[in-house]
Amino acid sequence: MVKIEHTIFALPFAFMGAFFAARGFPRPAQIGWILLAMVGARSAAMAFNRLVDFSFDARNPRTANRALPKKQLTRGFVIAFIVLSSAVFVFAASRLNRLSLELSPLALGIVFFYSYTKRFTWLTHLFLGISLACAPIGAWIAIRGSITPVPLILGLVVVLWVAGFDVIYSCQDVEFDRRESLNSIPRRFGVAAALWFSAILHLTMLIILGFLFWREGLGTISFLGLAIVGLLIAYEHGLVRPTDLSRANTAFFTINGWISILLFATTMIDLLWNGMK
Repeated sequence: MVKIEHTIFALPFAFMGAFFAARGFPRPAQIGWILLAMVGARSAAMAFNRLVDFSFDARNPRTANRALPKKQLTRGFVIAFIVLSSAVFVFAASRLNRLSLELSPLALGIVFFYSYTKRFTWLTHLFLGISLACAPIGAWIAIRGSITPVPLILGLVVVLWVAGFDVIYSCQDVEFDRRESLNSIPRRFGVAAALWFSAILHLTMLIILGFLFWREGLGTISFLGLAIVGLLIAYEHGLVRPTDLSRANTAFFTINGWISILLFATTMIDLLWNGMK
């Protein structure tokens, strides 16, 4: 029900936000509580999405093998799992600082609300991005106990990146979305236009991230990582065509997993290197 590999999208950005906030290595306890908070929030969000989308998943051939449609889990178990995961998240937030605790219900509300957006807006992809943007913003707050423009810019980067690859992924369901009256950019504008929309989102993401690196005085290592990420994104878009979406899963899972890890690794090295000077 909860795919651990999906966490690889948001977790590196959470740690990226934490390292930016600390301008180096956060305290081990802070890293531990941020990790626990991420596991709790991500697990609650994914389980809630599976619960809310149960009827759609059961009718969609691509998702019919998920745990709830196959009756491998009961709805009662999933509800209990959501409550427990949410409690873990709130407890971890309470161990970080007061602002983290106060904002934890808002964060849960944001990630839960996303599951309903496909029912009424084709901007659902941006709402998914906003959900994952809670990771770097929340991690910054966990370290600093306050909010500045830096985590908001980093959050915007995540919104654009996630929305861009989610548009590609949702192209696989365009016919199902039409039948079920669900909303998405591919359904609203067509697959070909959606792929262009995705490319524009990703190009904008690269420009804003470059601006953030320049603004924060990062060096060659970060910009080298950004250049490689640009090449990976170009490769990602080269994998899919309006008439051939057979490699959409590769574009969604593998490449974006590497993108998040690479950005975190190069930024972390750069921040630590600058801190030792």
